[in-house]
Amino acid sequence: MSFKGLIYIGLFGLCAIGALFLPQLGIYAYIADYCISPGGQWWGAPFAAMGLRGSFTLAAATLVGMILHFNRLKYGKKFLSAQERWLLVFLAFVWILFWISPETAGRYTTHDHPSVKLTKIFVFVLMMTHVLTDVRKLNGLFWVLSTVSLFLGVKAWETPYSRFVRGRLEGIGGPDFAEANFFAAFMAAMLPIIAIQFLRSKSWMLRLYALVCGAFTANAVILCRSRGAFLGLVAGAFASVWFAPQKLRKKVLVLLLVGVVGGVYLTDRTFIERIMTITTDQGTMDESSSSRIELWKAGGRMFLRNPVGIGPGNWYQTIGRYIPEYEGKDSHNTFVKCAVELGAAGFFLFLLLIFLSYRNLRRIERDLAADHSEEANDFRQYFFAMVVSMAILLTCALTITMIYTEILWVVLMLPLCLRRVHDNAVLERGGPEPA
Repeated sequence: MSFKGLIYIGLFGLCAIGALFLPQLGIYAYIADYCISPGGQWWGAPFAAMGLRGSFTLAAATLVGMILHFNRLKYGKKFLSAQERWLLVFLAFVWILFWISPETAGRYTTHDHPSVKLTKIFVFVLMMTHVLTDVRKLNGLFWVLSTVSLFLGVKAWETPYSRFVRGRLEGIGGPDFAEANFFAAFMAAMLPIIAIQFLRSKSWMLRLYALVCGAFTANAVILCRSRGAFLGLVAGAFASVWFAPQKLRKKVLVLLLVGVVGGVYLTDRTFIERIMTITTDQGTMDESSSSRIELWKAGGRMFLRNPVGIGPGNWYQTIGRYIPEYEGKDSHNTFVKCAVELGAAGFFLFLLLIFLSYRNLRRIERDLAADHSEEANDFRQYFFAMVVSMAILLTCALTITMIYTEILWVVLMLPLCLRRVHDNAVLERGGPEPA
């Protein structure tokens, strides 16, 4: 067995057993397994051949650990917050549409149907929001995300150019990141999380580690040549300036400047030429961009004809009726696909969940307004990382379809984790019980 294989099976076993005693270990391992997809690597193939379902095993162990230590879970007065209740309403609506819509054909024969996949995703994020409820656990998750970004960044750096597809990095990471745009969106959304770990760390070794994580992550984004990720980073830069805590504003501006200089140094002519094709003039767009405009227009017509929704997963079998030459093509827009497949009600629920996520962040910011303690500065930094990461990912969602991808829902539910972490911190120092 290879050295990587031994490390993987050792860490997997440690986290699976450890999750029975410390459920957060199961959460960390599940996210790492999702991001790096060890079953798709040669060193993980033997375990996949044994029928070992990594994510299922870790989720099951985490659930058992939560049951065993239920009294220690600090989720607040209510087991389900407003955001979690609406999340379940959204899932129930998806299943209702699944049962009343035409059968999905020819697309999900080897992968989970979107309704099934969303169910699995929501079970995990609900476990996450009930386990990561103190600052140490949340900090641990941020380091896990930084580490898997470094792992993927190094793998991207090691990939020879001969394996690139049309000059773009493809097939790195988990199943949700097989296509360059998805991988670039994920890595771009991790940059503010890595940046805040750099700023929060007191140790120079941790700062150096975060710096290395950020460098390899940024390089991977550039290798993907993704225009959507570039627009996401631009949105993230504006969000960074707008939401930067007062005490961090100068440091954030310096980091942005260093990031821009480093990005320019890492770019090549292929990347610049692709970014220069971004335009709003459809007459001068390349085929890839103009086809997306046509797909979005067709999506608008599909929505007007079917305001109730055509059903989850049914875009691919329906788009050919509106644009025959694009039969089987994706929508390349999260919001368009959500509106078309889930209808007006599903689209409203999706926007409501985004709003509730942002509202949790704003409430934390409001509660911290008059608090100048060191602990409050920690929460401001987490707030900053989450809101910028959301801005990047939701901007990327304008050009790629992420409604059924796990990382979108993890990022949208992290603010609830932070809300519970903050409420628990207030209670521990003897403050008033949060409303």
